[in-house]
Amino acid sequence: MLLKVFSAAIFGIDAIIVTVEVDLAPGTKTFISGLPDNAVKESRNRIEPAIINSGFLFPGKKITINFAPADIRKEGSHYDLPVALGILGANNQLPDVDWSEYMIVGELSLDGSILPVHGILPIAIKAKRNNFKNLIIPKANIREASVIEGLNIYGFDNLREVIDFFHGNFIPDNNKTAIKESISEHTCESIIDFADVKGQENVIRAMEIAAAGRHNILMIGPPGAGKTMIARRLPTIMPPMTFEESIETTQIYSVAGKIVNNGGLITERPFRAPHHTISDVALVGGGAIPKPGEISLAHNGILFLDELPEFKRSVLEVLRQPLEDRVINISRAKYATTFPANFMLVAAMNPCPCGFYNHPEKQCTCGHGAIKKYLNKISGPLLDRIDIHIEVVPLVFKELSSSKTSHSSKEIRNNAMRAYEIQKDRYKNLPKIYSNAQLHSRLIKKFCPVKDEGMVLLKNAMEKLSLSARAYDRILKLARTIADLDESEIIKPYHLAEAIQYRTLDKSNWGL
Repeated sequence: MLLKVFSAAIFGIDAIIVTVEVDLAPGTKTFISGLPDNAVKESRNRIEPAIINSGFLFPGKKITINFAPADIRKEGSHYDLPVALGILGANNQLPDVDWSEYMIVGELSLDGSILPVHGILPIAIKAKRNNFKNLIIPKANIREASVIEGLNIYGFDNLREVIDFFHGNFIPDNNKTAIKESISEHTCESIIDFADVKGQENVIRAMEIAAAGRHNILMIGPPGAGKTMIARRLPTIMPPMTFEESIETTQIYSVAGKIVNNGGLITERPFRAPHHTISDVALVGGGAIPKPGEISLAHNGILFLDELPEFKRSVLEVLRQPLEDRVINISRAKYATTFPANFMLVAAMNPCPCGFYNHPEKQCTCGHGAIKKYLNKISGPLLDRIDIHIEVVPLVFKELSSSKTSHSSKEIRNNAMRAYEIQKDRYKNLPKIYSNAQLHSRLIKKFCPVKDEGMVLLKNAMEKLSLSARAYDRILKLARTIADLDESEIIKPYHLAEAIQYRTLDKSNWGL
């Protein structure tokens, strides 16, 4: 007897419908086809004891299992449950069911327990889009899937519960409270705050501008100046995630298997800080089984690269395309996929190999050539995509011991939010443009007009400070954000003057 049930395969961060066909015929062997990996091939070793230990009969027949479409590789253990139900249904141990209404995923333990799996959210999205009425999943994944409305989601602890459900003898507890919490959950107050930062008012101001306009930022300063401390507080002043952003981010983390404690919707902006020994593939994603890398895990959040020149040159260069396009396209011999990569780059670096160039107290031991060589580890095209370069000067004892506190994250965030809302309204008719950082040359001319007085200031700054040509557009975009923070439609000379200060590495004599 032949029976068809439906499951899904994960490809990139999306799901593809897989038809699981189970056929019973005279014989004793089991055949699995449809491009299965080792985990799928070994499913017979899990499914047979799971069925028997759940109190049901495993058929002593030839079992042929096919996964369609056959040209897509089937990976993982989440096909165990649909295969087990296919075998039981084909052996007449289940009532007549309209299987076209059900999408089923879950890994089976030898005792029949259903274990949690990765990628539940994209599977639930696919089920909803393809008009499946019901989704059967492990109970541990219920909160993650429940953010998708208009779909009956049933979570089970073991195989016997699923079979009793089809016989009408069991009604699963779908944890409605958890579903409501996962949808309405909001970002809690962070335990870190900009109020903890002593001094560094100019750097905090640069962070406020970066958060308001979603500008990439690079901090240059000696060890212990507070670069990492400040960077880790940046998420506390960024706008809250929208529901759509939360869905996108949760989908990525679901595929990567990084949903914490099988929780629900991710509502806090990601902050990813990979070590400088990271490989190209770990950063951009890919591998034999395409998985999102760090830049996709930072989608809608922050990618923090500490000690920037210590990263391999090849690793840094792969950032250029995603910083521009906001996606990462991965092409291999056997597949091509696209991962989202709309992140904000925050980087920190020492000014020289010893770390003490421009230090107010300690002497730099590096020669001019060594400093130049160190700075040249970061290519011009990458620097071209970083809008703000800010020098972080270490604090003196008087500033460290002062009882004076900085503005709180809440205050800074409110300012940034006002500027962000102005940008949303300004670019509402432009597709995929929502912040000043995304403006290209043609849009800069349209939205960043500068009057004659401002152009004179900009011209003088370019000449006297020996700013590079690539600094021109960046200064205009930064000035646009500073004007938005000032709630001014016109870019005024003092907006330009402040923006010019944030191009440290574009000064031709810096580091000499």
